[in-house]
Amino acid sequence: MRRLGTFSLIFGATALLAIVTWLSVSRIPTAAAQGPVQIVRTSTTGHTAKLSEATLTTALAPPGTEFYSATRGDSIPVVARHYLKRTSYLTSSELAEAIRKTNGNRTGNNLKAGEQILMPGILAAPIVEKSIPVAKDFEVRAIYLTGVMAGSDHGVRIIRHWREVGGNAVVFDIKDSDGSVNIVFDHPLAGRQHTYIHDLPKFTRFLHAQGMHAIGRIAIFRDQRLVETHPELAVKSHRSGQPWRENGKLVWTDTSNPKVQEYNIALAKYVADSGVDEIQFDYVRFPAEGDQKDASFYFQTEHPAWHRWDVITDFLKHAYAELHPKGVLLSLDVFGVMAWQRPIDLSHTGQDIVGMAKYCDVLSPMIYPSHFFGMDGYAHPGDAPEHFIGESMGRFKLITKDSNAVIRPWLQAFRWRTKTYSPEYIQTQVRVAKEKGGIGFLFWNAGNDYSKPYAAMPVMRAAKEKYFRGDELPGVAATTTASVPSGQ
Repeated sequence: MRRLGTFSLIFGATALLAIVTWLSVSRIPTAAAQGPVQIVRTSTTGHTAKLSEATLTTALAPPGTEFYSATRGDSIPVVARHYLKRTSYLTSSELAEAIRKTNGNRTGNNLKAGEQILMPGILAAPIVEKSIPVAKDFEVRAIYLTGVMAGSDHGVRIIRHWREVGGNAVVFDIKDSDGSVNIVFDHPLAGRQHTYIHDLPKFTRFLHAQGMHAIGRIAIFRDQRLVETHPELAVKSHRSGQPWRENGKLVWTDTSNPKVQEYNIALAKYVADSGVDEIQFDYVRFPAEGDQKDASFYFQTEHPAWHRWDVITDFLKHAYAELHPKGVLLSLDVFGVMAWQRPIDLSHTGQDIVGMAKYCDVLSPMIYPSHFFGMDGYAHPGDAPEHFIGESMGRFKLITKDSNAVIRPWLQAFRWRTKTYSPEYIQTQVRVAKEKGGIGFLFWNAGNDYSKPYAAMPVMRAAKEKYFRGDELPGVAATTTASVPSGQ
């Protein structure tokens, strides 16, 4: 009888413990309420040492979510920053807001030690995004964003607003002229970089979800960081044998150096494999200023019969052959003044427009009216957009008439050296560029302030045949607005 009594006591205690455990789990409201569940362990992969000390728990969580047990000093923004790369969200602030919403629309940022929160948007695997192929004459309506801006919450808002007013593309910096690479790129010459676009496939997927054509800009041969870390790749001084400087600045790689060319092509190929739809080469030229007679280049020894334009054309032939099979477009930024075909400009820059047009899909001349100082007798060229846009486009169309390259100009979206910058100024540029055979346009503002294009777009959309056709990506309706959350 004593043995039976002891057994009953043990059995009762065990049953009571099981009931208590069941009740504690059943109090997690999101587990049973949101469909099929799975057993998930809180992960600390990739977190800082502080977060890696978090208590590992076993809990029920809906698919695409995960429980996290907070440690002392944790806050929602801190947890969001460290979880970001494992989620579908583009920025940590978007993830932080989603965490608050998922966990009962809570306010504030503080977390108590041991508190469990549900992390939304957990990816089962890293995002893989493919390019969306379009014809070379696809009508792009784009703005430019720096890498810093593209990877920020403000940049996300700019992209969404540009879509709302009728834009269909964004140009963003992969590598700028200071040599900074804004994405994670593993290459011996890339070195350590401070990346702002932490997950390029995720970013391109976001752009595609907004109905945006993704254009990755790479500043090719002007690369300050590369020549500072690898001076052997810089232009050399005839007199001293040391790296050559343009007006005192060490910024130019040797355009003809095979290692420099291969580095830039490798970067472009990586970007093409990350879902970007178009690769845009900027600074695809030789230095145009400084003591030109003192500048020494690799090709002068290896190919003594070549000129600078032979180097540029040969590089583009190689790059186009590497990129074209990947299904992306290749566009080239060129000086607007090259439309005038002055021998001194050609001999310095090496930008032979006829030769370059053979190895690209799109030419994008930078025809900002304010930059034509001293041209065509205009004292204030910035206030003559109709003349300089029209004259430039007419000349470029004539030069490239025997090629298949599309002319898609960079237009002025800044007030430098003009007293008439306004929404009407924007409209004039777009209208004249279209009348002269341009297909699409790109707006440049170094500070990414597009208030005037924002104001001009509704007017141009209302009479779009006058300004643009209104092309959209395949499968995207013209009325699409930026309503798709980046976390989905």
